[in-house]
Amino acid sequence: MPADFNWAIGGEAGDGIDSTGKIFAQALSRAGRHVFTSKDFASRIRGGYTAYKVRTSVSQVQSVVDRLDVLIALTPRTIDENLDELHEDSVIIYDGDRTTMADVEIPDEMIGLDVPLKSLAEDAGGAIMRNVVALGVACAVCEFPIENLNSALEKRFGDKGSAIVENNMTAARKGREYVDANYDEAFGYDLECTDENYVLLNGDEAIGMGAIAGGCRFYAGYPITPATNVMEYLTGRIEQYGGHVVQAEDELSAINMALGAARAGARSMTATSGPGIDLMTETFGLVATSETPLVICNVMRSGPSTGMPTKQEQGDLNAMLYGGHGEVPRFVLAPTTIAECFHKTVEAFNLAEKYQIPVYLTADLSLAVTEQTYPPEEFDMDAVEIERGKVVDEETVGEWQDEEGRFKPHAITEDGISPRAFPGTEGGVHMSTGLEHDELGRRTEETGMRVEQVDKRARKVETAKSREPFDAREFGDPDADTLVVSWGSNEGAMREAMEYLDEADIDVRFLSVPYVYPRPDLTDAVDAAEEVIVVECNATGQFADLVEHDVLERVTRLNKYDGVRFKADELAERIGAILTDDTEATA
Repeated sequence: MPADFNWAIGGEAGDGIDSTGKIFAQALSRAGRHVFTSKDFASRIRGGYTAYKVRTSVSQVQSVVDRLDVLIALTPRTIDENLDELHEDSVIIYDGDRTTMADVEIPDEMIGLDVPLKSLAEDAGGAIMRNVVALGVACAVCEFPIENLNSALEKRFGDKGSAIVENNMTAARKGREYVDANYDEAFGYDLECTDENYVLLNGDEAIGMGAIAGGCRFYAGYPITPATNVMEYLTGRIEQYGGHVVQAEDELSAINMALGAARAGARSMTATSGPGIDLMTETFGLVATSETPLVICNVMRSGPSTGMPTKQEQGDLNAMLYGGHGEVPRFVLAPTTIAECFHKTVEAFNLAEKYQIPVYLTADLSLAVTEQTYPPEEFDMDAVEIERGKVVDEETVGEWQDEEGRFKPHAITEDGISPRAFPGTEGGVHMSTGLEHDELGRRTEETGMRVEQVDKRARKVETAKSREPFDAREFGDPDADTLVVSWGSNEGAMREAMEYLDEADIDVRFLSVPYVYPRPDLTDAVDAAEEVIVVECNATGQFADLVEHDVLERVTRLNKYDGVRFKADELAERIGAILTDDTEATA
């Protein structure tokens, strides 16, 4: 396993935990180190435990693990919550001058650094900077050059003026100097810096970036955790490319606005989470029946109902596959990494327009809020190809008119894909309706046309299966007796879990599936394995149901639905327990 360093800050919601963690993650990234973050936050604005964890290494890291080397504890509960992850020689940074922290007991085998964070921050210009003082302390503990932290502080506060930036740099310096002056021990951590240049972003940001690169020029949405950051990323950026963002009054308005923009010829998108998907379902059917290309991003969270808005789950799979009255053709794409959030967003727009069909692009909370580093070339905008599908112009529209010169937007075709004319195309005037219609888009209840239109819309999916590479991503030993299958954000944890399993002489073949519908045929892979394990974050094994349906074989379900993502070492332990029939370890 690569040598890595694990850091966290914890306190109450409203204590600036998120911004502090982002500053440190950015500093590490700017120092040429790989970063992988995770968050634990309550569904409230103030109060309730919240934490931000950073794992960093000079090698790529793709998961969180059950280990903490340095913890900034702003409350006693922070220590209690993380005690199982702390180890001998872990460093706990706290402010013993605070009333709530005055009687904190640090376990004997750990190192407690009592630092007057608040008073040092006041000396630097204001108590609000106490977390930045703590970052300076962390720099001293892990021998991390404070210049990299200064660079991150300048990026974070640069738009607030030079005085604010300077005050924060002073606060960080005071934290480092306090440790140097009052603690003479060696803490045993030394964060190596490199000359590498990395991009640090989360899944929501990658989706927003992919939308812009993929030609999206209209976004309508309503704020909902954990999808809001897609809209926040696009706002102020998409306008630079001639696009527009609208914050609608609710999810119904959002999808209907997006549908209208798509009908007008703009690449269009909305993003929401499970409760919003429920509200959008009726319009989803209209999108499919009118054969309008539209991307609907669903960033999953714990449900049902309001559930746990800030916790991890993959429970919306069946809703996306089967939601809606009637039989609605659709695609469901599920990025497996943060980088894939970018690439699959571009692909979603291309598929939507090539097949004139609604596309669910589904991430989950773990992908949405996690920041991870990548080399800039991972997001090569010049390599993006935009495919608009069967669009007609004035020269070709005549091929799709009837004997009276009327355009047929729902023409019956062998591949199921009808011609598409943008508004203003001479000879392409037409209408579409949510009622069943004929080739011209006119309402009909004629039985033969009904059957032809239903069959035509369904053929688009079959056509896509024959034309598109809906493949799984494969890792590990292709000849291993054990096959692990997962979808969505579990890929990174599983890939690192394979390293733990390899150390235990357990060979695994791993298939990570980014396409839920249509999806790859796993029959041969399942037939070749002695043990098949499907990993997912829900209670019933919704993806395992699909695998069993497709291959007609039973699989072992490794599920997690407590609101917390899988960790690499946890996955390795649970898979090992399954293979040794240790039922207690897999419960």
